Order: sequence, then structure tokens, then C-alpha cells
Amino acid sequence: MSATLEPGLAFSNWGRCESAEPAFAAAPASVREVQQVVVSARERGLRVKPLGAGHSFSGIGMTDGVRVDLTAMSGLLRVRGTRATLGAGTFLWQLPALLAPHGLALQNMGDIDRQTISGAIATGTHGTGGGFGGLATRVSGLTLVTADGTVLSLTREDDPALLAVAAVGLGALGIVVEVEVDCVPAFLLRGVERQEALGTVLDGFGERVASADHFEFYWFPHTRVALTKTNTRLPLSHGREPLGRVRTWFDDDLMANSLFAGTVSLGRRLPALVPTINRISARMTGHRQHVDHSYRVFAVERRVRFREMEYAVPVEEVPQALRELDALIERRRWNISFPVEVRAAAADNLVLSTASGRATGYIAVHRYYREDPGEYFTAVEAIMRAHGGRPHWGKMHARDAESLREAYPRFDEFVAVRDRLDPHRVFANEYLDRVIGA
Repeated sequence: MSATLEPGLAFSNWGRCESAEPAFAAAPASVREVQQVVVSARERGLRVKPLGAGHSFSGIGMTDGVRVDLTAMSGLLRVRGTRATLGAGTFLWQLPALLAPHGLALQNMGDIDRQTISGAIATGTHGTGGGFGGLATRVSGLTLVTADGTVLSLTREDDPALLAVAAVGLGALGIVVEVEVDCVPAFLLRGVERQEALGTVLDGFGERVASADHFEFYWFPHTRVALTKTNTRLPLSHGREPLGRVRTWFDDDLMANSLFAGTVSLGRRLPALVPTINRISARMTGHRQHVDHSYRVFAVERRVRFREMEYAVPVEEVPQALRELDALIERRRWNISFPVEVRAAAADNLVLSTASGRATGYIAVHRYYREDPGEYFTAVEAIMRAHGGRPHWGKMHARDAESLREAYPRFDEFVAVRDRLDPHRVFANEYLDRVIGA
């Protein structure tokens, strides 16, 4: 059986901020078919890009050449001890059901689980926790098809240096077809959410990150309140204490999605109301505590579309950077309806990880997808750059290869591997041309 190139269809990402019209589309169901797609595209002089869930806000998955859909290459392929090998098209939300029969879970997760496993690691997706790295740090093996159709299999034991380059590979080194993830025994989380004074949280941010398993907070601009979330890891033997159905519906469906959709839409039409709406929203978010399976506490449903920029800064820079962001919003008299999200992660040794070589704090800003984020994001980016910031590869930013080379000490190590595996830039696109060079 061979993979065929079909006429491509126009598509856009989840945030409706990037779109493309590929000449062709392909949906391979095997590694061999991926090889055939790559070889066929190269012979036609076309670029090739796999696109997972389309949840990146940057143009990292866009192409005018061949769009590759890896949905047919999904599922749990094998388990070896705590290591699970997954098809590249497997969505993160599918993992609990796949891993549960083996008593396993991901060590850490972000608050959105709509991405594919290959897209999540390629862009450096992460959760929060001062002692835990991003998802790509748990990759113990990787199989990809390179530009000449070769199947390259990497393992942590045999190819640690190359795996450190390829784990956060930006889709620039080949098409990932299998991912081996080092999981952990399934566990519970106690999630404690409450309102706290913003100044107090900022003053103690470093201590909170160091003392909790997983700490994060949201801040609605125009308020002095931080909505904190502290997750503590527990064994399964502790027993679940889940939220009731009514509380879950009220908090997660009504408040966080349905009502929030109405308030941001109202704020777009009547911007002057945004500060008042934010203050009311912050007050209505009350204290809650529950114990449940890790994936149910880590991830939440996001139905209100937005556009996002996230910057990674040294963890000790977070309080000052956020204070400058607060002052910026007030000085410019902007009305910002979406909350700012603040998280943290451990340092790692992956070449293009945003936490490479340093303990890291993350500050994410958002705008409703029907609002222009340009002026806001540009000004925030200037603040983050002044604090040594690195942009999330899957979120909006304006950085180029020259500036990113300064931010990543091992940047040229990545470029050298790319030159070797894809010298003719089969897997390039406009975004990669900008951020790592043509």
C-alpha cells in the first residue's frame, strides 16, 4: 500500500491567527507511507509539514506544500517497564485511557491536552512545577523520517546528544513517527485553588515554586488578586475526593467557559467595562479543593478561543517582569480581559527547550481571538526580552534567528544537525526560516 498526495485544502489553527493553503495533503498510515510522502514531495520540490491538532499559535505547522495528517498513526504501540511508545498522531487527551491499564501516567502535564504527542514535544509544551521539566524531557526515544526518506531511531541510552537536539525539534529535522515517553506509576493530585493578594504571591513566588510539587497562578489585569493553584502528588492508595458534578459544572463549564465567553465578548464591544468585569470575575472565583487522578487535575477544558504569547524567563525574574507588565497595562490604559498565566519548570539540557540550562518561570499573555493582540504582545515582548526571555515555539512572537541565537547558547548545535538531516530544507516553512534561518 502506498500513501497518495491528494489536493490540499485551506486550513487555519485553533486560535484563528495562522492559515495556509497547501498544494497537497497526505494521511499516511505507516512509517513506510511517511517515507513515500517525503520522497515524493522532495522530488516535486515541495516542502512538507506534519500538522497535529493545530493548537500552536505560531506558524510552526503551516505549509504551502504538503500537509501531513498523522491521525492514522496513533495509539499505544508498546510498553517496556515505565516506557510507553506512542504513535506520533496520538492526542494527549487519549493517553489516560491508553496508559491506565498499565498503571502508568505522564509525570507532568500542561493545562491543555488537545495537542498531539509529537506536536507537544516539538514545540516545548510544559506544565508547571519547580522540580519537573517540560514534556520533551521525558522523551526516552524518538523515531523520525528524515529528508531523504531514512528512518532514524534515537534512544536516550545510545544517542543522548542527538536526542537532546531532536526532542524539541520544531518539526525542522524530520517527521516524527513514534515517541517513547518515560512515564511514572499512576498517581493522584490534591488540587487547592484560592484567591490571594497578588503582591504577597509575587513576593514569595520563588519559595512557593520550590516548596510545592506544582504551583501556578492566574492574574486578571486591573485587579490585585492572584488565583493560585497548588497541586500535591499523592499515591493512588490515598483515595479520590473528586468535585461533585454540580460544582464541576458550575466552575468549569458555566464560569470558566460559558460565562467567560460572554464577558470577553461584552468586553470587546464595551472595552471600558473590562476592569469592572475582571474585578467581578476574580471575586467570583472561590476556594476549592479536590483529590483526583492526575490528568483530571492538570488539564482543563478551554472552549473560549484566544491568541497567546508566552515567554520563559529565569525563575527569579518573574516577580519584577510581572510588575512591569502590570505597570505597562495601566500606563497604556489598555483594557485586557484575559488573565495572565504564570508557571515554572526545572532546568533541562535540551538544546532548544525554553528551560535549557536554567530554572524557568513562564508568563503567558492572551487576547480574545476577535481582538488584535499586536500592540499588547509587542510591548510585553520588549519587557520579557529585557529579562532574558525566550518565546514559546508554539506561541505568537516576533523573534528571529539572530536574536534567538543570543538567547540559546547551543543554537548553532541545532542548526548543524538540521544542516545534516535536512540540507535542502524539505521540512522548512516561513516560520522556521525566520526563527532558525533559511
